Amino acid sequence: MDIKRYAFDYLLKTINYKLTRHGFGQPVNPVTLTYSVTAMCQSRCKTCRIGEKFLKDPLRAKNDLTLDEIEKIFKSMGHVWFFNISGGEPFMRNDLPQIVALACEHLTPGVLHTPTNAFLPEKIGRQTEEICQIIQAYDPGVPFTIKPSIDGVGVLHDDIRGLKGNFDRLLQTVEILKELAQRYPQLHVELGTVISNFNKQHLAEIEDFVHSLGVESYRNEIAERRSEFFNAADPITPDADTYEELIATFARKIRANIAKKRRLARITESLRLVYYDLAIRILRENRQVIPCYAGISNAHINYDGEVWTCCVHGYDRPLGFLRASDYDFQKIWHSRQARDMRAYIAAKNCACPVANQVYSNIIFNWAQLVKAGWTWLRM
Repeated sequence: MDIKRYAFDYLLKTINYKLTRHGFGQPVNPVTLTYSVTAMCQSRCKTCRIGEKFLKDPLRAKNDLTLDEIEKIFKSMGHVWFFNISGGEPFMRNDLPQIVALACEHLTPGVLHTPTNAFLPEKIGRQTEEICQIIQAYDPGVPFTIKPSIDGVGVLHDDIRGLKGNFDRLLQTVEILKELAQRYPQLHVELGTVISNFNKQHLAEIEDFVHSLGVESYRNEIAERRSEFFNAADPITPDADTYEELIATFARKIRANIAKKRRLARITESLRLVYYDLAIRILRENRQVIPCYAGISNAHINYDGEVWTCCVHGYDRPLGFLRASDYDFQKIWHSRQARDMRAYIAAKNCACPVANQVYSNIIFNWAQLVKAGWTWLRM
């Protein structure tokens, strides 16, 4: 990664993003693109109904963007810093490595990331190795992080994820990925938990189990009701007091283990500690405690080419369809609809602790970024 290039780009984007948020001018490219590569998912999670929607209507996946369509879109976008793959379950797409190849060619990201439900261990292993080889040819210094989900230990995980045998397959997946990480230094294996009302009493057990597996990193975020998940009426989110109590213990364990981590993990976990403080405040105060740059620093492309400012507004307040705009991302990014949504967010009509967006908000808020840097220096 060219640090000088990113430092100069950061300064330009910081100025542009702040002006854009105040209604002056148009944003340049987002730093983070999240692309939900498919509507397919085998899971029937209690915190997300994407899999349930697919199982009821498998034809939804016929609307997945093709490789030709994806290439046109990526060409119209240009450089981003972070390329986040999402779903559905990304590894259900047989051409996932080819999508990554297109991202490397046209988006030239500095970091790539994907989650997985870990239900297809062998396929995940094959595709991950192919992706690592693609990234190695593109730039060996670019990290690829993969995050299998763990929402409980043993049958609790299977119950929350809605897939019998998922926990055993998760363990197989972790072992396969750990072996690959020995051969591909750019591969970072981490685990992630969605803290919900279904597992809030078991977080300490999950954390201890995760640390026993010897993975690179462990993160969690609170279960949320999002347009993306079709779960607006589901009582899944713990209250602020419960979340604060859980996170205090989790933060102590991060500090206890951070010195053993590689540089990328130490940086991300320093940011994560700042994120947890902000997430608690957002839940407690129900407001944007720092400015939100959704639709400015971050963009989300859904499986069918619909563009969103973020996954929370998603289907409720889309910006437009790429298939209807000749696959030109810039046309939608600079549309009146996009400007109106940015004004809506800037007016603080919404508040959420979505990790992907809050991390970007931290990066472009100098006080929070200094706080994260100070945390990193003291580790």
